[in-house]
Amino acid sequence: MKALILAGGRGRRLKEVTNECNKSMYNFHKQPLIEYSLNNSIRAGVDEIIVVVSYKAEQIINRYGNKFNGTPIKYVIQWERKGVVHAIECSRETIEGSNFMLFLADEILIDPKHKEFFTFFNTEELFASCGVVWVNKIDRIKNTYSVIYDENSQRIYRLIEKPKNPFNQMMGTGNCVFKNEIFDYIESTPINQQRKEKELPDMIQCAIDDGKPVKFFDIGGDYINVNNNQDLMHLELISS
Repeated sequence: MKALILAGGRGRRLKEVTNECNKSMYNFHKQPLIEYSLNNSIRAGVDEIIVVVSYKAEQIINRYGNKFNGTPIKYVIQWERKGVVHAIECSRETIEGSNFMLFLADEILIDPKHKEFFTFFNTEELFASCGVVWVNKIDRIKNTYSVIYDENSQRIYRLIEKPKNPFNQMMGTGNCVFKNEIFDYIESTPINQQRKEKELPDMIQCAIDDGKPVKFFDIGGDYINVNNNQDLMHLELISS
């Protein structure tokens, strides 16, 4: 099992915060955002960490080098920033046929359970698993994705990117675990007509529609993907 951390984002909506640094290098509680994903990778017990970089890539590479707490790191350059699915596609050769756990370098999870997540994926013999959290304010789901599922089996039937009217209180996160064969579904993933790029939930949906076993896992207490200043404020709130 490898970790794949996507750290190429420019973070334009954060304006002056990311003028001089990669978004994932923004310091939160005296450490860069990406370091939370790096530490979670280590706790999950991965053998190697792959980091996809783009905007101000040298900041990440120079800081972390080829190892993090003893675990090897390799870097992949995403020459064109065309979204999450494209970043995953860029990593295909470096992943080298391994299964992998996906992290977004600009996200924070409160009390995450990555080691248990990894065990769940293996025990259930899944093709993919989506880390989710439960939220009180379902409007927050409009910024991630909604999940339609079977409560007893935890099997996922439908993922909806940035839903206008979320169906329940389950919020999908960027933390997912995949069989390496997920790469086979990148080509058939449709391009989102609003964002003009391929979206993570749509890629997973292609596997679901093909009959692959995909289930959700309750990954932690709360989750925030940092995209704007309001997210930074919420991050301070949930971590206080």
